[in-house]
Amino acid sequence: MSDDVVTAFREESDALNALVADLDEATLLTRTQFKDWTVADLLGHLYIWNDAAALTLTNGDAFTAFFSNVVAAMHEPGGLRAFERGLLAEKSATSILDAWQQSVAATANVYANADPKTRVRWGGPDMSARSCISARLMETWAHGQAVFDSFGVARTDTDRIYSIAVLGVNTFAFNHRVNGLDVPDVVPRVTLAAPSGAQWDLGNPESDASVTGSATEFCQVVTQTRNIADTDLAVTGDTAEHWMRIAQCFAGPPTPPPAAGTRFLQNPGA
Repeated sequence: MSDDVVTAFREESDALNALVADLDEATLLTRTQFKDWTVADLLGHLYIWNDAAALTLTNGDAFTAFFSNVVAAMHEPGGLRAFERGLLAEKSATSILDAWQQSVAATANVYANADPKTRVRWGGPDMSARSCISARLMETWAHGQAVFDSFGVARTDTDRIYSIAVLGVNTFAFNHRVNGLDVPDVVPRVTLAAPSGAQWDLGNPESDASVTGSATEFCQVVTQTRNIADTDLAVTGDTAEHWMRIAQCFAGPPTPPPAAGTRFLQNPGA
């Protein structure tokens, strides 16, 4: 896949790696604002699902077997978290860091050589290889936010977050269905200021409902790293307002966003 999304995934992973590469065991066990997970927990989660993304492209049957174990675990005490802890139980925090670093390189290499239209298996319906690596970019960026926040580092975003913004808009219908709601007829108009200063026009340009503002803040809301109340996004119309309260561009059951004021940059510059 000669594709900007693979490059974006590499670069976003590199940006996170620059923050964590030299951390010692104790610091990797720093707890973040994301469900009290440690930095190592977040890296371990990324490692497991990067490897799963590589597996679904190279061996669909093996991925199906892996995911059947995931589904079974979700019906057991502790659910997915306990399943992931079991996979990581023998690893120290620093070895989890190493495993994540290796998974980034391996996954990027596999997808770089893939046809972007190849269909791969995942938790829900099959998706294209391009969509799968876009999801890895999104999750790396989203979980990376918790790490940047914890260490008081203001992340410098680039236009590589475009795919995340697109994913946020493309999951509009999913956001409603997963909450048992009727899907509105028209997707709101989404007008975003990209990190580069460009304007991104997404959604339906004819809609009366709209979301306008920073692309970074829009991506933060749809990845649930910020509550809409903690952003300067301008939201107009009932459809857009409700959407921003339930938005999630990741798979799985409906998940409420963080409460207002609970996700933020801690001790900036400390």
